[in-house]
Amino acid sequence: MSELREKILDLQKHLKTVIVGQEDLIEKMMITLLAGGHALLEGAPGLAKTKAIKTLASSINASFNRIQFTPDLLPSDITGSDIYLASEGRFEFRKGPVFANLVLADEINRAPAKVQSALLEAMGEKQISVGGKIYMLPDLFMVMATQNPIEHEGTYNLPEAQLDRFLMHIRINQPDAETEKKILKIVRREDMACGDDQNCWSEYEKSGHKISVDEILGASQEVLRVHTSEGMEDYIVALIMATRTPQKYDQSFQNAVRYGASPRATIALDKCSKIHAWLEGREYVAPEDVHAVVADVLRHRLILSFEAMAEGLTPDDVISKLLQLVPLP
Repeated sequence: MSELREKILDLQKHLKTVIVGQEDLIEKMMITLLAGGHALLEGAPGLAKTKAIKTLASSINASFNRIQFTPDLLPSDITGSDIYLASEGRFEFRKGPVFANLVLADEINRAPAKVQSALLEAMGEKQISVGGKIYMLPDLFMVMATQNPIEHEGTYNLPEAQLDRFLMHIRINQPDAETEKKILKIVRREDMACGDDQNCWSEYEKSGHKISVDEILGASQEVLRVHTSEGMEDYIVALIMATRTPQKYDQSFQNAVRYGASPRATIALDKCSKIHAWLEGREYVAPEDVHAVVADVLRHRLILSFEAMAEGLTPDDVISKLLQLVPLP
């Protein structure tokens, strides 16, 4: 085990002690972080979406900003804007909250399309253009956006172009009774330990062993050394091609998928599979690594036909079926 991997696993272990019952969410957050990508978290209120990203940020020596998306938000509220300094007779650029290592875009579907699109350049190019000038974002830059799937009034669906910018679309489910009881005990213990102290730190954070930005970037480079065989590459490509023409594998999918996954999905699936293998301690990508991340990588990139949606078919149904039909390497 490399020193960097050991530190990443320690961080992951710490997150699991704070965010109980959301092991899959924590794993996918770590994969997104190491991949240098962005994640869309979808789940009902109260499922620790915001707490998860805030805990991750507090466990890393990195900057963190939170943006609460509302219908009256302006693009400049995110990117920043030029401010005129009358005393000096010049304009000065004041950075917006997007200039941070980790950015929480809370309830991103509450803001109109113009505001949502303000994140496009930042997420895709790691830069912001204001007043004809380009401002670079940090090397470690990750957007974690949340959205509530049970409310539709006063919300704006994310455009497909922006959805494709997200490395993963992570869905969060309600915890079971046993996990719910653990959550209750943890919250009680935290309340007893911290009282009115709003800046109460965990033992992990107090220890001073928080992982640094350079170590995260180093781990991202180490992941690239994980080997993907030609057979696994063919399998990944076959899965992506199957989302574009699923009827070749199952006639019941005839005209079900309007648009399949893009080449960006192929790159994302390859990278996420490598990271999953690395976290599991393997130096090569296996089929189980692909299967572990494929739904989160593809579900927001498949656009189904109206007929398929009317029949209750979901992207997850298509992905699950294709995993059964596409031959393993």
